Amino acid sequence: MDITKDVCRRCKGRYCTTKVSIFSILQEDQLKEITDVIIRKEYKKGTMIFLEGDISDKLYLITKGKIKIFRYTKEGKEQILYIMSEGDFVGDLSLLKKERFKFNAETLEDTRLCILTKEDFDRILKKNPEIALKIMEVLYDRIVSLENSVQRLGTKDAESRLAGLLISLIKDFGKPTDKGVELDIPLNREDMANYIGVTRETISRKLSNLQEEGIIEIVGNKKIIIKNLERLEYLS
Repeated sequence: MDITKDVCRRCKGRYCTTKVSIFSILQEDQLKEITDVIIRKEYKKGTMIFLEGDISDKLYLITKGKIKIFRYTKEGKEQILYIMSEGDFVGDLSLLKKERFKFNAETLEDTRLCILTKEDFDRILKKNPEIALKIMEVLYDRIVSLENSVQRLGTKDAESRLAGLLISLIKDFGKPTDKGVELDIPLNREDMANYIGVTRETISRKLSNLQEEGIIEIVGNKKIIIKNLERLEYLS
C-alpha cells in the first residue's frame, strides 16, 4: 500500500478536525490537542488504504476525495458496503475494541487523509468522552443505511435497487439545479453493479430505461440529473 509524503503542513490538521462530525462538539483548545498528533497523508486513485484482516490501529479522517468500503463474496465478487467522502471517517469501531478490519478500503479518486493512531485516539477519548456519543450517532446512521441496502438486495428487483441507490447517493453527492437534482456519482458502472448485486450490463440497461422514461438524464459516465425525483422515489 503506497503512501505519499505528508501534506497540509500549513493547515496542521486544523481543517480536517473541523470537517469531521465527531469533533464538532470540541472547543479550540481540544481541537489543537488533536491536530498536534495528526498524521497527514495523500493516496492516489485506486490505492488500497487497508485490507480485510489488517490490524485496525488508526482512525482515518477524509479531508479530500472518496473511498469505497467493500468485502468480497464467497464467489469472489466485490460487495460495496459504503461510499465515504470529505468529512467522513473510517476505523472508528475497531478503535473502540482492538481487532482486525472486516472490510477493505480503496480510494475512488486522489484522496487526502488525516490519521490518528489508536494510542492518540484512546487518550483523546478519555479526555473527551462525548466523542463516543457522536461516534454512536454516526454508526447508527451507517447501520440504518446498511439495513436498507440489505433489504433492497433481498426483496427488490434491479430497477428498484438502482432507484434506491440513486436516492441514497443524493444526500452526499447531489445538488439542486434548474434542471433537477444534479448527481455527481462517485462510482463507475462496475462499482454501481457491485453495490446492488447486478451485472454491469443490467446497470447500463436500467439507466437507459430511466432516461427514456424521462426520470433521469445521463451526462457522461459520472453525472446524472434526476429530473423526476418523486417518480424515482416511488420506484425505490
